[in-house]
Amino acid sequence: MVRYRDGSVLAQLGNPDMRTPIAYCLGLPERISSGVAPLDFETLSALTFRRPDLHRFPCLRLAYEAMNAGGMAPCVLNAANETAVEAAKKIKTDYKDQAELQDSTNLIFKMESADQKQKTMQKLIKEYDTIL
Repeated sequence: MVRYRDGSVLAQLGNPDMRTPIAYCLGLPERISSGVAPLDFETLSALTFRRPDLHRFPCLRLAYEAMNAGGMAPCVLNAANETAVEAAKKIKTDYKDQAELQDSTNLIFKMESADQKQKTMQKLIKEYDTIL
């Protein structure tokens, strides 16, 4: 959903199926058929919204933090996520361990100096290389 300055909200709705975003990317700038059944509003019972539990879903908290930090933070978080997933495959960790690994990269964006950020990033890269 997208909230605009005038207070309006736009939502794109559809059946939960990864074929939809894949078809969107493959067809850009056009829209192509994904093969997903259209959303049937007559059988849709309700839309329910709740605040996300950021303790239960720590990676969502990290995404919010990266978004708010701006700049390259979302890109670095994505790279940290990919590294954490690869590390998890090799050392059999669960998703909470992955979140802790990704969270270490978010600390970089809370640091004051560029020199401090660079040194910490180099240290993290060395640690990731050791795991992988």
